[in-house]
Amino acid sequence: MIAPSLTTVPHHLAIVMDGNGRWATKRFLPRVAGHQQGVSALSRCVKACMARGIAVLTVFAFSSENWNRPAEEVSGLMELLALSLAREVPSLKANGVQLHFVGERQQLSDKVRAGLVQAEAATADNNRLVLNVCFNYGGRWDIAQAARKLAAGGQEITEMALDRALSLAHVPDPDLVIRTGGELRISNFLLWQAAYSELHFSDKLWPDFDDTALDEAIAVYASRERRFGKTSGQITPGPKKTTVKAA
Repeated sequence: MIAPSLTTVPHHLAIVMDGNGRWATKRFLPRVAGHQQGVSALSRCVKACMARGIAVLTVFAFSSENWNRPAEEVSGLMELLALSLAREVPSLKANGVQLHFVGERQQLSDKVRAGLVQAEAATADNNRLVLNVCFNYGGRWDIAQAARKLAAGGQEITEMALDRALSLAHVPDPDLVIRTGGELRISNFLLWQAAYSELHFSDKLWPDFDDTALDEAIAVYASRERRFGKTSGQITPGPKKTTVKAA
């Protein structure tokens, strides 16, 4: 499929990368093997987004509820994160990707926290693509931490103030949210920010999500009318009036 023109792509794309474990189970592999393939899929997706002119990519890598998974899988995910940082950050830096890790860090090990800080610092001056990796993140946590921040500072909790205190205040709200894996829910992802996002659900498991699947999602996005509470008539200009000059 031909990639959509730059005028039809979302500025900010967000993805729930679901299906790694099921991808591995179908192949009689340990679930961590699926997460390893998921990292490769993310690397491909980053390159595809840059090629299509997408400016911001936000991905859901590990939710605050994922701690309830088997201890072996959680441990494997943490180790995979540390290894991936060491392997991928030099390439991300060279390709102009600015990396942000979004989520609660207190539960993470000192080694992982230090790796996040170093990765963010190494890519801070890049501006080709902003990559937000939501790790130990939850939408309810995000709203609650923003409210606590405002309350601690004695600030009035308004929509504008809350918006500025959220963990993704450095980027505009997502235009398109994709969830892979066939599930039809957003699972506590960007609850505030996705209020007016277009949603697209793909049956592909995340390790199988490729450029063609991305282009299909972008094409669906481009076909939709985004009204933000307005009517079609308000956002679509009517036919131009023809003025007839007097003889």
